[in-house]
Amino acid sequence: MESSVAVAPIATENGVEHTENKVSHHKISSKGGWNAAIFIIMVEMAQRFAYYGLAGNLIQYLTNVLNEPTATAAQDVNNWVGISSIFPLLGAFVADSYLGRFNTILLSSFIYFMGMVLLSLAVSVIPLHYRKAVFFTALYILAVGEGGHKPCVQTFAADQFDERNPKDKGAKSSFFNWWYLGIVFGASAAVLVAIYLQDNVGWAVGFGVMAGALALALAIFLIGIKRYRKQAPVGSPFTTVAQVFVAAARKWRVSETHGGGRGIYHGHELDDDDKRTDIGQSKRTIARTNQLRFLDKAMIIDEIDLASRERNPWRLCSLNQVEEVKLVIRLIPIWLSCLMFSCILVQLHTFFTKQGSTMRRSIGSNFQVPPASLQSLVGLSILVAVPVYERIFVPLARRITGHRSGITMLQRIGIGLFTSILTMIVAALVEAKRVRTARENGLIDSPKAIVPISIWWLLPQYLLVSICDVFGIVGLQELFYDQMPEAMRSIGAAAYISIIGVGSFINTGVIEVVEAITHRSWLVDNLNRAHLDYFYWVLAGLSALNLCVFIWIAKRFVYKK
Repeated sequence: MESSVAVAPIATENGVEHTENKVSHHKISSKGGWNAAIFIIMVEMAQRFAYYGLAGNLIQYLTNVLNEPTATAAQDVNNWVGISSIFPLLGAFVADSYLGRFNTILLSSFIYFMGMVLLSLAVSVIPLHYRKAVFFTALYILAVGEGGHKPCVQTFAADQFDERNPKDKGAKSSFFNWWYLGIVFGASAAVLVAIYLQDNVGWAVGFGVMAGALALALAIFLIGIKRYRKQAPVGSPFTTVAQVFVAAARKWRVSETHGGGRGIYHGHELDDDDKRTDIGQSKRTIARTNQLRFLDKAMIIDEIDLASRERNPWRLCSLNQVEEVKLVIRLIPIWLSCLMFSCILVQLHTFFTKQGSTMRRSIGSNFQVPPASLQSLVGLSILVAVPVYERIFVPLARRITGHRSGITMLQRIGIGLFTSILTMIVAALVEAKRVRTARENGLIDSPKAIVPISIWWLLPQYLLVSICDVFGIVGLQELFYDQMPEAMRSIGAAAYISIIGVGSFINTGVIEVVEAITHRSWLVDNLNRAHLDYFYWVLAGLSALNLCVFIWIAKRFVYKK
């Protein structure tokens, strides 16, 4: 399950609600708080219900109804998950620069609802010869809706708690616990209810229930419209990033001590009324670092700057603005080194589900466990693992390391990456046992037959995925929140989400390379004849190499001070 665990408060941007303290207490307290946040939590629960109800069982529809080969279906799922996870970069940019978060959530929720309605029609009333085209059109309409919703809704919900108000500040910490509980509840309900309906009643009924949940959530969101604190868009943060690069390039011959340099611009030397253009627009000063020193030229004051009546932001940037751009650049290698990690996580929605569909799934004499339902174990395991992490692991680690969080953010991510390697090793061993059981029972050429091995053999790999989430995914969320400039935290959330998206595309590429090298013998439709365990070993090996690269990068990473 791709996690959306919140780990830190989201900063409120300058905008409508950022009024001076002169504003009456009644005006500040009449909006926001739990009275507003509860409506937004319900929207997120419904959206997670719809997303996981679709993603968790999509490969079954593609293979069993649209008759796609298993490898092709896995690639289609990866591509859809990938695009759904990359669009948030565009959605965050539009929200922060033009529409604002409220308008972006409203528009994207409507798009998502229309996509789900079209999907329900595609599996029911659309003629067969048009069904596949309409189905995929609906999928990518949903991806567009996901792009606007995902990077904004958590930040918008956190904006409802005013940190200037002591009561709201205390409630904000509690809010994130309930936020995550809502996400897990929505995702688990999808796996247990929506997927069960898809497998046992009908695809149209399952998708129809998901569309109904989205319609109800959209109505609830609109009911709370007068309660929300809304922030105006702050303009494009990419402009100030570009200004640093342009200013540094224009002064490539200038230095602080010679070549015309007259010192460093901290933001106030030339004009007392000069408006700040730092990305964060905040009063916090970031300590100067020695990394990426070529960008420091952008903050050197030269004779042209001194002679100018007004500061040219494309020629002179403040120390804070330069250091904020460095923050963004330092996160890029971390982002790249975590792409392989997401390749492991996307197996949850593809080959793990196909494995389960071939195994004995009966409970009692009448009930059959839908193969995708095991995904609910990830969410339920996380509900147990998070308190264990906070109450047991962190205090023990704190005694050893002296770090207030027990371990650093990068150490937490590194543990998640290591656990992902163990996940693939365990998955490979279990798959080898499944194939061996099929061979011993003469089922090697019977792809539709149920292999007499319990689906609960898959439990360890699902539990390991939950540990990957608690360490790796939550660590990435925290890092991309904490180390991003304040006004780019929606972009930071989208960048974290895009790791899943790009990783899905890389997984598609790995499948294509494996199929080409093995002449399509490892990932054939008959899993009893395939070598899915070999594919898992390949992913484990690539992940091990990737972990080495991550450790090398992490040792050189400089945290924000």
